[in-house]
Amino acid sequence: MPSRHRAFLVLVLLASGGLASFAAALAVGSLSVPISDVIAALLGQPVNNAAIVLDLRLPRALAGFACGGLLALAGALMQVLLRNPLADPYVLGISGGAGVGAMLAILLGLSVAGLNGLAFLGALGAMLIVFGLAHGDGAWTQTRLLLTGVIVAAGCGAVVALMLSIAPEHKLRGMLFWLMGDLSQTGAPWIALVILVLALLAAMPFARELNLLARGQDTAQALGVNVKRLRYTVYALASLVTAVAVTSAGSIGFVGLVVPHLVRLAIGNDQRLLLPASVLAGGALLTLADTLARTIVAPQQLPVGVLTALIGVPVFLFLLARHRQ
Repeated sequence: MPSRHRAFLVLVLLASGGLASFAAALAVGSLSVPISDVIAALLGQPVNNAAIVLDLRLPRALAGFACGGLLALAGALMQVLLRNPLADPYVLGISGGAGVGAMLAILLGLSVAGLNGLAFLGALGAMLIVFGLAHGDGAWTQTRLLLTGVIVAAGCGAVVALMLSIAPEHKLRGMLFWLMGDLSQTGAPWIALVILVLALLAAMPFARELNLLARGQDTAQALGVNVKRLRYTVYALASLVTAVAVTSAGSIGFVGLVVPHLVRLAIGNDQRLLLPASVLAGGALLTLADTLARTIVAPQQLPVGVLTALIGVPVFLFLLARHRQ
């Protein structure tokens, strides 16, 4: 099968998988809702379980798809920026900065809006620190950016551990759930969805330049790419979408690491196809993982980050074993 036909087939399958995961998120739970009732509720028809579908499950499913798509998009961009197929969007310390802000908000007893605000400010602060330290007075290289992000993430982790050690016992559960990823407290999923669409539209015009950058800096410059401007743009975009995802759903690992790599294995490294395919795959994966997290031990709920880790770890180890070099 020609590569274009194969890529188109993969995109269709991913879109179908996204719709299937979305339907499962609306129908499955501690109380099962027939698909016919789900469709009727979405169409505005009066059914018994309309409130469950529209008020509880629909916002959570939308938030899960949006955050999964944001993390996968950030991962795909970071892997091109660092020229490392196993790079992760959290590698730049943005998740750690958001964690510091969120833990402080919980300690202060702020509302969900206050928690989201401080988490976003923490992520933005970590992004600015990494950007400033990695750039400095010298050249901005992938290695320097990576090392700076690792150090900032370690520092944020130490601050989070300190706040956990002094937190009152009745606040520890909420803090731990946020750190492990939790979609139950998402307020306005439309914000994350709009940002996902805008971020993808902003990244697509740079797809050709990203393809050239993946071949090496010298090759990209020889073909007319402004590598410095492209790096700044990709870094800023990946950082902002990661900050939005972490603010909305907490710290959820492995989505941005595994999804773009698996998509790359399926359709190749053409960013014009990889970026939208990663968004679809990441959204479907996180939506499905959240559905499992709230149904496996229902009526209790698991942190969705636990499920993504249980899925991501064996996949990551398989990829490492498959590419030992």
